[in-house]
Order: sequence, then C-alpha cells, then structure tokens
Amino acid sequence: MTSALVIGGGLAGTTAALALADRGHSVTLAEARPRLGGLAFSFSRDSAAGSLTVDNGQHVYLRCCTAYQGFLRRVGGAALAPVQRRMDVPVLHAGTRRVGRLRRTAAPVPLHLTAGLARYPHLTLAERASVGRAALALRRLDPADPALDAESFGHWLERHGQNRATIDALWDLVGVATLNARADDVSLALAAKVFRTGLLTTPGAADIGLPEVPLGHLHDTLAAAALERAGVRTLLATKARALHPGPEGRGWRADLTGRDDTPHPLDADVVVLAVPQREAHGLLPPGALPDPGRLLDLADAPILNLHVVYDRRVLRAPFFAALGSPVQWVFDRTAPSGLTGGGQYLALSQSAAGAEIDLPAKVLRKRYLPELERLLPAAAHARVRDFFVTRERTATFAPAPGTARLRPAAATGARGLFLAGAWTATGWPATMEGAVRSGLAAARAAAAV
Repeated sequence: MTSALVIGGGLAGTTAALALADRGHSVTLAEARPRLGGLAFSFSRDSAAGSLTVDNGQHVYLRCCTAYQGFLRRVGGAALAPVQRRMDVPVLHAGTRRVGRLRRTAAPVPLHLTAGLARYPHLTLAERASVGRAALALRRLDPADPALDAESFGHWLERHGQNRATIDALWDLVGVATLNARADDVSLALAAKVFRTGLLTTPGAADIGLPEVPLGHLHDTLAAAALERAGVRTLLATKARALHPGPEGRGWRADLTGRDDTPHPLDADVVVLAVPQREAHGLLPPGALPDPGRLLDLADAPILNLHVVYDRRVLRAPFFAALGSPVQWVFDRTAPSGLTGGGQYLALSQSAAGAEIDLPAKVLRKRYLPELERLLPAAAHARVRDFFVTRERTATFAPAPGTARLRPAAATGARGLFLAGAWTATGWPATMEGAVRSGLAAARAAAAV
C-alpha cells in the first residue's frame, strides 16, 4: 500500500487526505494548529453577551461551487449549509436607505437576470443598459486565455462603458467579496471566471449557500470524523520543519515536531504540501519548481471582520450588502453563535481591507457603529453588548493582473511531491471552492505516481 503524508489540515489538505484514502493510500495528515479548517474556523468567546461560538470570518459559497458542495457531502455537512432556492441579495443604500435586490428568475441565461436588473434602483436606466451590454461581452471571454491575465478588470470595465456608479453598485459589490480586491486591482482572467461561472452559465449558479452552524463544526468536527472513518491518521499541533528525500532516495522523509517540540521523522511515498505559499516555499526541496521564488511574489490580501452584539434585533434579513458606506456585507450570525437572551449578533465582512487591517478596535468601533445606525435605524436604539474584531492579514492571495504565472500546478518536478492550496493553479480565486479543487487535483496527480 502506498503511503501518503499531507502537510496542512485546511480545506485543501483535508480534501487531499480524504481523496487519497479513497484511492487506497495509507494517509497521515499533519496540521500545525490544534484544529483543522485552516483560515475558515471557529473559536469560543466569553463576553458580556455570554459564551459565543465565533467564525473568524464570514464564508459563503455559491451553487456553482460544486467541489465545495462535494466536500460538505463527504463530511456529512451538506444539510447544515443550505443554498437559497433562488439568488436574492438585498442591497441597502446608506444615503437613501432604499433597498434594491439582485435577484434571478428561472429564465435561461442571460434572461434570468434581466428582470432583477431592470428593477435595481441604485442605477439609472442607462446604467442598467450598459451593465447588460458589458455582461454579454464578459460572457464571450475565455478565462483560460492567458492574455486576459495581463489586463485589469477595471480597465476592461472602463473600455466597456462602465462608470463609477455601475462599478460600485454591481461589479465591485460582487467582485470585492469574491476576489478580495477592487476591479482596478483584479486580473481580468479571474474576474471573468467569477462572473461567467456565477452569473452567466446556468440560472442558479449564483444562489448563495450560508452555513447555519459554526464553520468549525463543518471544517473541523465533521472533517475530523470523516478523516477517522476513512482511516486517515491525523496529527494535530504537529508542524513540518523540513522535507528530505527518503532512505535510499525512495519517497520522502518529513521532520515533524509536536507539542513537546521533539523531532519525529515520518517517511512517505508521496507528500502533499497543503500549506500557505510562503510555508511551502520553505519546505520545497531543490528542483521541485523551476522558479520557486515566484511563490514569494504571490502577494497576500487581508480581510477584516467586525463583530457586533446588540441587546435586541436590529436586522430581519439573514444578510445584506451595503452601498454608500464603508460597510460591505452584514450577516446575522445569532443562531450559529449560540447567542441567547433576545439579542442579535451581526458580522461585518470587509474585504480588500488593506487600509484598515491594522487599525485599533476602538477606531473601527467609532467608525462602523454609526454606519450601522445609518443603515439600520433600529441599531440607534439598541445597546451594544459586545464589539470585537478578527483579522486575517493573509486571508487570500492578491488576484492582481499577472498572478497566473505565479501559481504552480499540483505536480512538481520532484517525484512524489505535490502542492495544494487555493493559491495553486486552479483557475479559481482564493475561495473555499478553489481550496477544495486544489486538494482534489493533488490527489489525482499523486494517484498517477
């Protein structure tokens, strides 16, 4: 039986380990943290609002994210993260307090969006027509065309008649949340992948899936149980310090250290490095990649999350997006967090947050609580029971033009060594879907050895 070592227990690593076990490998998974889930995890917080289970950041997925849905089914969590029957996104303008909705119908593409766009109040009739023309042009693009990666999405939108209003009220409204960058800073290839796949392929592709339980229950608790059922040996709080060719040049030997910091060498026929790109760069042996320094050129992009617990309900919808405000997306996480006592817990997800990621919590509180009161009048009459901040400085890779050449494939030049992670060449941006796809690709490549 072929032995396999997966280094990293995020979505990519967990997926790779399960897929390798399904192919008959004897699999060990080593994760440096004391839990699985990577950057999509939960933690406990005791506060004036009581004991909460908090997601480090708000993660959703779309119906078109077929690989991630497969992961949920594999770990037994599909019913815990249901998908909307039809896409329906409330968009609230802070200045007018008018609510528009991005909706779809059951009509064929692209007519499924026509009725919703026609009623969208945050754009003029002429601007809505220009959006329709740009969408048709975007549908004709091939995201796999290397030439697209050299151009910014913002430049392409400008060439196709999009003004600041259309970019703010539609293109960046969706793009910032999915790509973690504004249009001017996004590769056209990645933008085309997101918008064509989500909005311009099948009518239901952009229906939103929202977890009804903490992410840690899906990505840690259920994932750990699935790994155990599959026969995967899971080593938590175990870090890979180095990777060398195995005895007599066969396979690989990983230098692992656990909680006691004692070295534990582990030999395996194949290894999957499912860790962030900088960590992978430090573990790669000579010759594994023709230009390993490119991994260090793949920049990181942060996401900021603000958590507010009110003493009463101030929002009736499960989520909304905001315009005319620094607030981007707001989610009601009251039930998943375990909050009791009649209050409400809102999570604000702020992508492309480079300008704010290091601001003190008191500064962010002073800025965002009044904004929530502008958007949600009931918040002005509510007492804030808790306010705290979570920061992911390396949440995703920056999807800038030219990024594609920096993203390596799953197979390396070293026999039996493979890469996984949302930063690898999946064709997708850094999403949960991309992470799962990378793990599947690494397992397929390893099975061919």
